[in-house]
Amino acid sequence: MKKSISLKSVVDRRKTFLLYCALAQTVCALAQVNHSEDTLLIQGRDIQEIEVVARVEQPTDTHKELDKEELNRDNTGQNLPYLLQSTPSLLATSDDGLGVGYTYFRVRGTDHARINMTVNEVPLNDAESQTVFWVNMTDMASNLSSLNIQRGVGTSTNGSSSFGASINMSTLPSRQMLNDTARAHVQLQFNGGMYNTFRGMASAQVRLPHNWRIEARLSKVNSDGYLYRAASDLFSYYGAVGYYGAKTNVTLSAFGGTETTYMAWDGVSADNLKTDRRYNPAGEYTDQDGNIAYYPNQNDNYRQQHYQLNLVQKLAPQWSLNATLHYTHGGGYYEQMKANKKYSSFGLPNYMLNDSTAVKKSNFIRFKNLDNHYYGGIFSINYRSEPADLTIGGAGSHYIGEHWGQVTDDLYGTATAYEYYRSNGTKAEGNIYAKANWRIINLAQRRLTLYGDLQYRYVYYHLDGINDEDLQALTATRHYHFFNPKAGLTYEDHGHQVYFNFAIANREPNRKNFTEAGEHDIPLPERLYDYELGYSYASAHWHAGVNLYYMDYKNQLVLTGKYSDTGAYLTRNVDKSHRMGIELTGTWMPAEWFQWSANLTVSRNKIPNYTDWVSIYDSNWEEIRQDEINFGNVTIAFSPSVVFNNTFSFNYAGFRADIQTIAVSKQYLDNTMSEEATLKPYTVTNLTMHYTLPLPAKWPTISILAQANNLFNAAYESNGGNWMCQFEDGSRYYTPWYYAQAGINVHGGFVVQW
Repeated sequence: MKKSISLKSVVDRRKTFLLYCALAQTVCALAQVNHSEDTLLIQGRDIQEIEVVARVEQPTDTHKELDKEELNRDNTGQNLPYLLQSTPSLLATSDDGLGVGYTYFRVRGTDHARINMTVNEVPLNDAESQTVFWVNMTDMASNLSSLNIQRGVGTSTNGSSSFGASINMSTLPSRQMLNDTARAHVQLQFNGGMYNTFRGMASAQVRLPHNWRIEARLSKVNSDGYLYRAASDLFSYYGAVGYYGAKTNVTLSAFGGTETTYMAWDGVSADNLKTDRRYNPAGEYTDQDGNIAYYPNQNDNYRQQHYQLNLVQKLAPQWSLNATLHYTHGGGYYEQMKANKKYSSFGLPNYMLNDSTAVKKSNFIRFKNLDNHYYGGIFSINYRSEPADLTIGGAGSHYIGEHWGQVTDDLYGTATAYEYYRSNGTKAEGNIYAKANWRIINLAQRRLTLYGDLQYRYVYYHLDGINDEDLQALTATRHYHFFNPKAGLTYEDHGHQVYFNFAIANREPNRKNFTEAGEHDIPLPERLYDYELGYSYASAHWHAGVNLYYMDYKNQLVLTGKYSDTGAYLTRNVDKSHRMGIELTGTWMPAEWFQWSANLTVSRNKIPNYTDWVSIYDSNWEEIRQDEINFGNVTIAFSPSVVFNNTFSFNYAGFRADIQTIAVSKQYLDNTMSEEATLKPYTVTNLTMHYTLPLPAKWPTISILAQANNLFNAAYESNGGNWMCQFEDGSRYYTPWYYAQAGINVHGGFVVQW
């Protein structure tokens, strides 16, 4: 049953609106505190002397740089992966079908748990799970001054190595922002849409005397979700205070959020898709009267806070220092009905109904909790000159994570919560690197650049306690020593660019690889040899590029199509595998009011000799053994061979419209290449329109936004999973499940900025 809007919800949203207005009023007052012209703060000539965030990276066409305006142009409350969908080889998906709740993405078929993500060079990936849960930081795009996404291994950075892409985000003010002499900027944005989706955002930037600057943002996002009961209640914030002088920049920032989401990670069968695409089985059980019911508190609850203290110091005309201290705290739980489960599965004795009748099963309410702390420091020393750039840097960090679970009996009134597992994870790591660009030829229109990058990374990981899955003792201690070298050569001449690079990356398994490993699997670290060769040409009106890549893996942790009962992707090592493909990109701007952009990825993603352990059942569905079966040369799961992205943009007299089409070929749900477990090809078209009202210059800027996602109402699934077994006669049984995405959904709103 679709959830209706309650009176409490309306009141909460009204309170949120008043909070945004109060923030805007406060900022306007601050802007007037010291308004004499002699307090205008930072001169442009001073800012040019400092690099706020310094990066040395090879100039190639595999980078994509987005500024704050580009990131937020289509922002109606969807999580960040959906705002990056025009990136070549990138696919986004979500549990709730709208991109508001739990949201994920893959690049070149690699899941985001193996994509390195940083904010101000600080690792954003959770140290244990190695993933980023965007739902914890809704509206993250509104914080960012810039975002750099690079496909492939990319340059050395902090945290785990990237195995498909790296995303480097910055919240620190850009040069353009610092050179802006306006005393204050205030922005209010509200939008709403189908499935009771609502987003409100208020942000402010205030310049104070003596080169000080304050920023703040509040965001509230609510949605019922496309699936039934897939509701999200999300809040996030960002605040920063900084001093930006001629030679010293210091920024103290805090950001994070809280989330409550009704679970939507169970997926549905193909038959369910035919009868009701919005069906969500999470929390479903049969009550004592034999009626189907849904547990109302089948919710995930989490909070996360990030704190960063960043220093940029000019040491000499060509030398600078970047240093950051950081701390992240995360904690929360989810509450879940587990229907008709055995007492023994929680380590409990059977319930004695009347001293002689033993009840083996009941409906249970379980709580899975976690609390984690992550802290550390990073630094880099940077040298900039005409012939060469050099960065020497490193980082050290420590992580502590606690996991525990409690359960209560819902049918027979066992009210006391029983703790049935507890485990702890500790992770310490450090790295040091040196990377440089040497411009062997450095003329006005012609340049030959040699890039080199060497990194050593050490990881210690210890895990102990009781496993939540089988209640067995859980212990693992690992020491990893990784050497990650990279090198490349780029030639540029009058708009032409040719480049080649080679990189080796190593990374450790994550927590789930240990806790979910089968009896035959011992998780091993992965190694990647990445080769990239490309050519591009850019002129005043068009750009075209081609990139060839070959990613050769040793012990790649490939997705199996299976999930944990918390919705986490499960993986296992394969000895040899590879991804190879061609990425074509192009942009044509024949007139100032029209631009056509497109990219196409054609790839081949293979495991040459794939084997897996498969459960063997008899005719009575009793498991009798497990056999190792060779499936031969197979395509890696969730790796489409074709991804096409096309965008037509129209921009005239304050009006802008973007028509984006994404087409994706068939994907296998596991590594057996069975046609019974596939995601069908799909094509989705989205339309976004903006109009900025032609108001006098002294008035606030007011823009109106309208967005229609899945314009042609395609019925498609962008994610799924599969469970497979085999019978004694050799026949196989497949149980695929899918995550349905929303049909056409329309959103609209406005932005006021002054």
